[in-house]
Parts: sequence; C-alpha cells; structure tokens
Amino acid sequence: MSKSQQLTQLSKFLSEGIQAYAMKALQTIQLSYKHTIRTWFNRHTVQSFVSLFLIGAFLSIAVASCSGSSSASKNDVKLKLVSFSVTKAGHDQIIPKFVEKWKQEHNQNVTFEQSYGGSVAQAAAVITGSQEADIVHLALPLDVNKIQQAGLIKSGWEIKAPRNGIVSRSVAAIVTREGNPKGINTWADLAKDGVKVIAANPKTSGIAIWEFLVFWGSVTLTGGDEATALDYVTKVYKNTPILTKDAREASDLFFQKGEGDVLINYENEVILAERTGKKLPYVVPQVNISIDNPVAIVDKNVDKHGTREVAQAFVDFLYSTEAQREFAKLQYRPVNPTVTQEVASQHPPIKTLFTSQDLGGWDVIQNKFFGNGAIFDKVQAASKA
Repeated sequence: MSKSQQLTQLSKFLSEGIQAYAMKALQTIQLSYKHTIRTWFNRHTVQSFVSLFLIGAFLSIAVASCSGSSSASKNDVKLKLVSFSVTKAGHDQIIPKFVEKWKQEHNQNVTFEQSYGGSVAQAAAVITGSQEADIVHLALPLDVNKIQQAGLIKSGWEIKAPRNGIVSRSVAAIVTREGNPKGINTWADLAKDGVKVIAANPKTSGIAIWEFLVFWGSVTLTGGDEATALDYVTKVYKNTPILTKDAREASDLFFQKGEGDVLINYENEVILAERTGKKLPYVVPQVNISIDNPVAIVDKNVDKHGTREVAQAFVDFLYSTEAQREFAKLQYRPVNPTVTQEVASQHPPIKTLFTSQDLGGWDVIQNKFFGNGAIFDKVQAASKA
C-alpha cells in the first residue's frame, strides 16, 4: 500500500473514531444535563458545535498529512548553474559557502547542477533548452541579451542586480614563451610575420569576442581608422591557425601541448596557470578592454522549476564580500567596492581602459562584427585566403 493510501485510511479511521466518541459524549451530556442543555442550547446549536469540532479535527489530520509528505521536497532544492569555462574554480569555492548559509537560515538543503563551457555555446544551449539553467554566469552581456531575446529572461535584467548585472571582471593579457623570443609586448606585435597566435573562436567563446574587440579597439580608440583596424585584425587572424572552442582549451593547447608563440587570455586565467606551475612571461597591455562578466536569473526556467527565491538569493550572494573575495583569490577584478580596495595593489592600473560602450554597445557590436557575413566572417575568410 502506498504512503498516500495509508494516510487516507488513517484519516478516515481517526475521523470515524472521533465522530463516534463525540456522539457518545453528546448523548451522555444530553442525559445528565438535559434541562441545562435545553435551556442554553437548542438541538441545532449542539449539532453545529459537533460538526465544527469534527471538521476541525479532520482538517488538522489533513494538514499534518500534507506537511509530512512535503517535508522531503522542502529539504531538497536543485539549482542549475550554466557558466563559462574559467569560472569553475571560483564557483567551487563559493557554492559550498552559499549552501551552508542557506541551510542555517532556512533549514533547507540546496544542491547545484553545474555546466561549464564556451560562453557563446552555453548561451545557445540555454536558448535551445538543452541546458535548463536557473542562473547563467557568462563571459559577456551579449550572451545574456541573446537569451533575453529568445524570451527566457525578462527585459531589464541588467538593472535588477547590483553593478548592472556584472559580477566579475578581468582584462586581456598576452602570454609568451620563456625569454619572449618573438619580442611580443603590444597588440601590434601580434601581426608580425612568423608569430603563431593561440586564440579562441568568437562563434563559441566569450574570451574570443573580447579578444577581437581589444584588437579592434587598440587601433580605433588610439587614433587609427577602421580600414587600418581591419588590415591589422586580418593579419592577426592569419597568424592564428587554430581557433579553440573556449579559453580553457586555448590555455591547455598553449601550456600543456606547447603550441604557439603567444596566447591571448583573461588576466585571471593566466595568473591561475602560474599557480599550477605553468609560469611564463606575460604582459597586461596599457591599452585594454574591461572584460565584464554578467550574471542573470533565467526567468522562464526558475518559474517552471519553482526555484526563484533560492536562485535570487544565490545571485545576491555572488555580490557579497565573502563571494567576491573568492573571485579575487582567483585574480578576477572584483566589483564589490570593499574587496576592490583590498586587492587594488594586485592589479596594475590600465592607462587606456575602454568598454563595450566605447565600441557602440552590444547591439552594434553584434551586428557590425559578429552577425552572419559581418566583419569577423570577412576577416576569417581573408585570413584563410
């Protein structure tokens, strides 16, 4: 017999027992105090009292049964986090802290299903439904905008969280081989003959889009025109024989397999590689782009899963001093002002630090550079010619 059937029988048994007991008590009262009852209560009043008593008893049993059957689900909430490849180390430290905090405050267990990969590909998986993310932490706002345009995230997501939805930051770094034999110190050096560049693919990777934008902006935001920028970027991609699917794969290709003369990657990823014994010379160019990583709740999915409250609490926690310190340990540039002050000495100041807005904003960037047949497609075609 199932648990629900057992509860039904128990409720019926208790209800019948209470009813029989109550009627027997009523008969005794009527016999012993017939005159008093007749005076103060008529038959309708007594029967109403008994009926109300029985209804209350039955409802108490039903509520208790429902509470018992829902206690397991209350203690097991699952969140699906979809993020870009290099955030895993940070979330591995932050998630247990949130789980413990939520348990203490709400007596509820939270588990996380996590997925990491190239940001562009991750956003596409959320849009198609193959990744039913409750929360996305992606490499660039453009990817969140695409999910919004697909109807999964409500408009205005960037103003519903602190810092315009940006939860972690970095800048671009150039890594070279020991002794820097090719003499690579600036963005312009990437276009030299005989330089083999390791970079990711803008069709699948967030870092690759940031790479392209910093290449382009290093020309157009320092006095060069777009024709000069196009020529320069085409030369860089001619020096890039392989485009990896994400930042982590690019790092593995460069560090573990010894491919390439130079690697373009996140500053924080380069420093993390140093900590694992892969120390090589690198430079953070003085003309650089602010790499802003957004977080957002996927509204359609949290409503479907009934996880909005916990998902919102986790997003809020990512901005906390405690969580931002974990990002800072991995050399992200924190967005929490307190933590920013704490680690200011660890990050060299950038002389010319531009943003996506300086290049027209994400709608312009998508259409101008990364749409079908746009500038990147033309550059790639020319680089293969």
